[in-house]
Amino acid sequence: MRFLLVGFLLFLGSGCAGKDWRTASRASAGIAPDPKTTHEAVLQVYGAPTWGWKGWFAIHTWFAAKHTNENAYTVYEVIGWRLYRGLPIVRIEKDLPDRYWFGEKPRLLSEHRGPDVDAMIDAVDRAARSYPWPQRYKAFPGPNSNTFTAWVAKQVPQLNLSLPFSAIGSGYRE
Repeated sequence: MRFLLVGFLLFLGSGCAGKDWRTASRASAGIAPDPKTTHEAVLQVYGAPTWGWKGWFAIHTWFAAKHTNENAYTVYEVIGWRLYRGLPIVRIEKDLPDRYWFGEKPRLLSEHRGPDVDAMIDAVDRAARSYPWPQRYKAFPGPNSNTFTAWVAKQVPQLNLSLPFSAIGSGYRE
């Protein structure tokens, strides 16, 4: 029994062993369509395991969007550590849409394409900019990155987004 307990504790402690968030991959996972050759509007929602041991049961979620004929994506997400650096936790920037989340491969949770998607992107942008907890972040129970994604989805019901159970904080209510 003692051997099993020691083995389990070593397993728990190895959650971040050999990994360094500063050098973890932030490259494209190759999921999103190339904006330079894809002319239609694209709106995607991604999720990837969070950093370290929390990634065993929790994901980080974000939106990626490009309007019709736009040649770059805008990423919408909440990142808690930005608060401690004096930066806004709501991050809205041109970026890789399907970037690895500090070494963890994202998966596509939702995708919308086509001419009607431009209006959805505008609605997501408005909702993201009016997020009610722009100065607050708490991994559990929230508000956190998943609270942000769920809140935007509630403001834009045509997204028809259902987040997985591992999107901890998506049910946050004040």
